[in-house]
Amino acid sequence: MTTEKIAVFPGTFDPITKGHVDIVDRGSLIFDKIIIAVGVNTKKTTLYTLEKRIAWIKETFAHNSKVEVDFYEGLTVDYCKKVGATFLLRGLRNGSDFDYESHIAQLNKALNEDIETVFILSSPELSYISSTLVRDLIIHNGNYRPFLPEAVQVNL
Repeated sequence: MTTEKIAVFPGTFDPITKGHVDIVDRGSLIFDKIIIAVGVNTKKTTLYTLEKRIAWIKETFAHNSKVEVDFYEGLTVDYCKKVGATFLLRGLRNGSDFDYESHIAQLNKALNEDIETVFILSSPELSYISSTLVRDLIIHNGNYRPFLPEAVQVNL
């Protein structure tokens, strides 16, 4: 019996960066389907609307039939159960990311023992990119273009 390997890649993606794209593209070599799940957190202020972020992600991955885009509220493990995913995909840029993400992975495992978190290390040339830094460049009119996929650059 073959079970489809479905991974959820959760995040705010405000905006999606080339670092995110790298993780999803490399994750596509491992999983049958990756659902990029844009988390909705009413307590978090975003620079871009949910609709715009979803549109950018869909356009960025239009070439990849393994990628779906969705949004969710609440616990990530509950969303995984809803969509039949047994894997969470997370990117790691550095040791600080590992410290933070490993605690979340352990909590998710405690909440749902069927969930496995798979970490992919960022490619070295992308390891310093974060949505937070890119947002800061955008707000202060810095050169953000090298860090964003084409779909975001064109429609920003």
